[in-house]
Amino acid sequence: MKNIVGISLLFLLLIGPWYFLINEANGEFVFYSSLILTLFLTIIGFVIFLENRNPVQTIAWLVVFGAFPFVGCIFYFLFGRNFRKERIFHKKYFLDKQSFVKISGEAEHHERIKEMGGSSQQLFTLANRLGNSPISFTTETRVLRNGQETFFNIIEQLNKARHHIHLEYYIVRDDDIGCVLKNVLMEKAREGVEIRFLYDAVGSWKLERSYINDLKQAGVEMVAFGPLHLPLLNNTFNFRNHRKIIVIDGSVGFMGGLNIGDEYLGKNPKFGSWRDTHLIVKGEAVRTLQLIFLQDWYYSTNQSFLTDEYLMSGSELHKGDGGVQLIGGGPDSEWTIIKSIFFKMITSAEKSVWIASPYFVPDDDILQALKVAALSGLDVRLLVPKNPDKRIVYHASRTYFPEMLASGVRIFQYNEGFMHSKIIIVDEQLASIGTTNMDMRSFHLNFEVNAFLYRTESALQLVNDFKEDLVLSQEVEIDAFSKRNIGLKVLESTCRLLSPLL
Repeated sequence: MKNIVGISLLFLLLIGPWYFLINEANGEFVFYSSLILTLFLTIIGFVIFLENRNPVQTIAWLVVFGAFPFVGCIFYFLFGRNFRKERIFHKKYFLDKQSFVKISGEAEHHERIKEMGGSSQQLFTLANRLGNSPISFTTETRVLRNGQETFFNIIEQLNKARHHIHLEYYIVRDDDIGCVLKNVLMEKAREGVEIRFLYDAVGSWKLERSYINDLKQAGVEMVAFGPLHLPLLNNTFNFRNHRKIIVIDGSVGFMGGLNIGDEYLGKNPKFGSWRDTHLIVKGEAVRTLQLIFLQDWYYSTNQSFLTDEYLMSGSELHKGDGGVQLIGGGPDSEWTIIKSIFFKMITSAEKSVWIASPYFVPDDDILQALKVAALSGLDVRLLVPKNPDKRIVYHASRTYFPEMLASGVRIFQYNEGFMHSKIIIVDEQLASIGTTNMDMRSFHLNFEVNAFLYRTESALQLVNDFKEDLVLSQEVEIDAFSKRNIGLKVLESTCRLLSPLL
């Protein structure tokens, strides 16, 4: 049914203007186009009904169709289709699970796990069952708190590569730092290093063709994830690869919030300073990053490199100071993996829950968990940017502030440029860092990757960084916030109405 609807709508878009010109004099166009559009809306509404979405999403779509029928159709076909995503990614999910199961038993440390507290043990069990990824106590991690630190370390490690380099990014730009990266990769490719580069077709849609061709000519394998052909007919258009991963020789990995672009170095005059967080990983847990990349590469190319040469070599053991668990989540899973782990982190907290997210549009589960935690007397804090880069999401997020403030959640707006970190810290001991935003798109539509840190030095560093960020932020006061003018409140409510559709 989905293809019939898509083709029919495309036919209408192509034939409609021509038909209008022919029938302009007698006015038949208005009648027939209204009839056809009504038929399409009925079919689409029936499809949404059969998908058994969240009732809020279903009602939101029906309201949009009723208020803006033509625009609603276009918006739905570009961003709203969830046609049996389990079918679309069934093969990928099955192969991913089998690959994780193959290595999961080798890195378990039963005695160390027993030493963890009850809630941490439960969280590890949940993460292991959902993500099929083992916890490692022989992995070294270090927090990189801005673009300067991140790209310096990335370039340094890339220059040391001897066998292979794997990169996976949502956004890649042909700017200063993009060219620095390109030149390093081209040089390493000429030295004989195997380089595979996976970039998202939507996130990197502005990437110049010459950039890709230069890398390919140097010997780099450059592949687009989810390439776009006819967006209205492309079932995977709405499912994007939001991961940021680098794996070097199987022994060093990078992941976190930073894409490849000059804005992440604070060079965009619109935002100025760019606050972000990345993580360098060395040792055993790098194998999980490697596996996530190789699975995504196989999905995009049908080329399999799931061999011991890439999964077992180079990941020597390091002196870890705590537990490290890397988890990949996405629409290929039967569970909302990362969201479920976030929910468990919040509900198992005993003292505090601190969250930093550039985009805060939670679903009902996460919102309720945060409010209940605050009402229970826990120290719940939310850090968001004051200066937005996405207006709709920014205004939608502010509609959640009144009920959160009323429940006791403290909300802070970061003032020094743009804050892009994606962090959760529980009881100042357990932390998550990665690519997942606290919004519905990251929970349900994007491919994401997060690191969960159990009593590590990196977790303590995230605690200190969060406290420093609060010094550079302004707390939102409920009395002042409630005095927003009516026009702004209407705008925010309208954006919130659209938020479940994204």
